[in-house]
Amino acid sequence: MIEEKFDAIVVGAGMAGNAAALTMFKRGLKVLQLERGEYAGSKNVQGAILYSEMLEKLIPDFREDAPLERHLVEQRFWMMDDRSHVGLHYRSDDFNEQRPNRYTIIRAQFDKWFSKKVQETGAVVLCETTVVELVKDQFGKVIGVRTDRAGGLVRADVVVIAEGVTGLLGTRAGLRDIPKPENVALAVKEMHFLPRETIEARFNLKGDEGTVIEAAGTISRGMTGMGFIYANKECISLGIGCLVSDFQKTGEAPYDLIERFKRHPSVAPLIEGSEVKEYSAHLIPEGGFKAIPKLYGDGWVVVGDAAQLNNAIHREGSNLAMTSGRIAGEAIFQLKRRRKAMTEENLALYKQMLDKSFVIKDLKKYKDMPALLHTQSQSFFLTYPQLVSRAMQNFVRVDGTPKVEKEKTTIRAFVSARSWLGLFADGFRLARAWR
Repeated sequence: MIEEKFDAIVVGAGMAGNAAALTMFKRGLKVLQLERGEYAGSKNVQGAILYSEMLEKLIPDFREDAPLERHLVEQRFWMMDDRSHVGLHYRSDDFNEQRPNRYTIIRAQFDKWFSKKVQETGAVVLCETTVVELVKDQFGKVIGVRTDRAGGLVRADVVVIAEGVTGLLGTRAGLRDIPKPENVALAVKEMHFLPRETIEARFNLKGDEGTVIEAAGTISRGMTGMGFIYANKECISLGIGCLVSDFQKTGEAPYDLIERFKRHPSVAPLIEGSEVKEYSAHLIPEGGFKAIPKLYGDGWVVVGDAAQLNNAIHREGSNLAMTSGRIAGEAIFQLKRRRKAMTEENLALYKQMLDKSFVIKDLKKYKDMPALLHTQSQSFFLTYPQLVSRAMQNFVRVDGTPKVEKEKTTIRAFVSARSWLGLFADGFRLARAWR
């Protein structure tokens, strides 16, 4: 194992870890990045959405060789009951721009490419290396890490913890608590392979255009959760995720949820005849602003999913991870340039810079939404989708019944299910949590 001392050690080679390592090394710091997988992305088979602005700040010319799937020109939102969906559909040719705003990616391929960019700068990246503990001095300051390699102690001025939501390094060191079940979702995903022309025909796409479908409703069986469908070049990423606490309470099996989602009349035609080649399950931080742990201390900072930096309302994770990693790297560089020690007092700069970014501002805006959706999951993910579906069928079905009677039937259904007081309270809670 390497015996020299580094300016910084980055634990993890996901979005946040790569962003931090790249930022620091490009500014002249001596950086060691450690990844327990065979290569960056080896543990990650799911699809995801990449937001270009965040990556451009790190790699301006990323479009030249990054493994991008499709640039998104369309977003669909579905509210589903068991046999139908009510949708909101936004599509714009403005997204067929020279430098597209969003892309679908396959994380295993993308993370490997991202890590290669880090290595090309000259940073030392060691894969198949597990960090077993943070090493502290007699005053409790983190001074390095211990790995599973021979002579595994490596020293550094600061350690960037980018181990993901499931990592135990920070919790074992007493720097943060294990995420609570109500603050973490378990998502299951499948990769459905189809000919490129079939995908384009089914989703009304051409060239490298892409679309995303995000779905909520009875597909989650009254639990707090969502389904998603991403159109890639030659495959479709499909999955569903719900809070771990809801799985514990209901006893529902994740694989049963995804099987029902696939059989839904609105979904089945999109994947008909496909070949499933990949299946994965992973945890996603969903607690929002109120679940964010302490982000810095003597000799350490935490970034990305490990810091619960995920916007569940807008389904944004990769951009928050990259931004937090970049800001952490910039804060550490500023301290090194000023010859400041990596103490808790000085590393507060990272939190100050993060607070000024969209990351914390967005999470703070929706700080009450996770708790609302969790406590009212039966209403928002079961009752209302069914009521809205019946209302829409009443509206479009022409069967000789006077329209005034149809309207009365729809209103009675809503009042019977939730009462006037309940409807008002639900609207008030939602508006208050959204502000």
